[in-house]
Amino acid sequence: MDVNSGHSSPVMTDSPQISNSRLTVRQNRLPPYSSSTAASQNNNLLLTVPRKKTGIIDDVKANAWLDAMIASSPTPAIVNKDNISSDATTDMTYHEWTLKYPSALNTFEKIMSVAKGKRIALFLDYDGTLSPIVEEPDAAYMSSDMRTAVQNVAKYFPTAIISGRSRAKVYEFVGLSELYYAGSHGMDIMSPAGESLNHKHLSRTVSMNEQVFIFLPFCFLQYTIRFLICDFGKFQGKDVNLFQTASEFLPMIDKVLCSLVESTKDIKGVKVEDNRFCISVHYRNVEEKNWTLVAQCVDDIIRTYPKLRLTHGRKVLEIRPVIDWDKGKAVTFLLESLGLNNCDDVLPIYVGDDRTDEDAFKVLRDGPNHGYGVLVSAVPKVSNAFYSLRDPSEVMEFMKALVTWKRSLD
Repeated sequence: MDVNSGHSSPVMTDSPQISNSRLTVRQNRLPPYSSSTAASQNNNLLLTVPRKKTGIIDDVKANAWLDAMIASSPTPAIVNKDNISSDATTDMTYHEWTLKYPSALNTFEKIMSVAKGKRIALFLDYDGTLSPIVEEPDAAYMSSDMRTAVQNVAKYFPTAIISGRSRAKVYEFVGLSELYYAGSHGMDIMSPAGESLNHKHLSRTVSMNEQVFIFLPFCFLQYTIRFLICDFGKFQGKDVNLFQTASEFLPMIDKVLCSLVESTKDIKGVKVEDNRFCISVHYRNVEEKNWTLVAQCVDDIIRTYPKLRLTHGRKVLEIRPVIDWDKGKAVTFLLESLGLNNCDDVLPIYVGDDRTDEDAFKVLRDGPNHGYGVLVSAVPKVSNAFYSLRDPSEVMEFMKALVTWKRSLD
């Protein structure tokens, strides 16, 4: 993997639904990041972000903020297990869409015919893939059946969870020490306890006795304490490998985090989430008339931080470092670390539902590590994925099918 590449990056939104009209999202207005102050290992990871004139946002919608927030927050389709939608037109569109993105369950035998004689590596998003999308981000728990399915599939295939959440938070939800975890959209990668990540860009190896006591700012002390007691026994005394490509940004991110918590505290329904190397501002429970206020608070703070950029997800604004790193880069890094990079006998599979997963889908579609992206969606979306699944319940069935297939070969 070449971590020295750089490219321009627009403001990102969730993959648009296929419809008669779409809202346009303009590029982020943050100025470019200067590499002169960056640490040496990150000098060539920087993104060039087009500069716009700064100034107070008197009309957020005119500056595309509100448009982007609305475009990233579509109303979900109501579907049932029989693939029948409350809207016949929507259901017909979905049926037509699956001709381009076939169900990974209906075409499972076809996928496995390609996988025969190859080593499968499995990559999974968390929210919307292993757990349902919920109103309260802290309540996005996976079911015990889903946890068992993930645990079983990890017995047969290298398995990683790559999420926009902090690595610690994802582990708190999943609780399986045998997985690879990549939090903050792949900017914070950890090996399973006792396993190694063999890579030229590996940051460091630490004991979990050291690891659990660092990183979270004072304003999130309560969260830190909760993580300290989360399955610590599974890791205690064992070494893990860490790759943290944005470590130099942590002091800045911590300052922005505490500023956002303070500035949004009076907006009913807003949730500021510390995701370690990025910050999520959730407005899922905010009345739409107050979305402009949320956007204003975020802009007032990040406008003074040209080394940070804004991206959009489903009813969430995310603040990230301006570096050339994403979930696709994380997939390539993990494949290299596992000795599975550029191998004809390897089939990577990535399952995810979010706009940020598209970077991984594209890597597997167009890159040397050819594999399959599987988009989890109950509505038609434009995607770089090859296949689709409707919801987390189908993701669980897909993992069970992988295990059954593997066992049949033994």
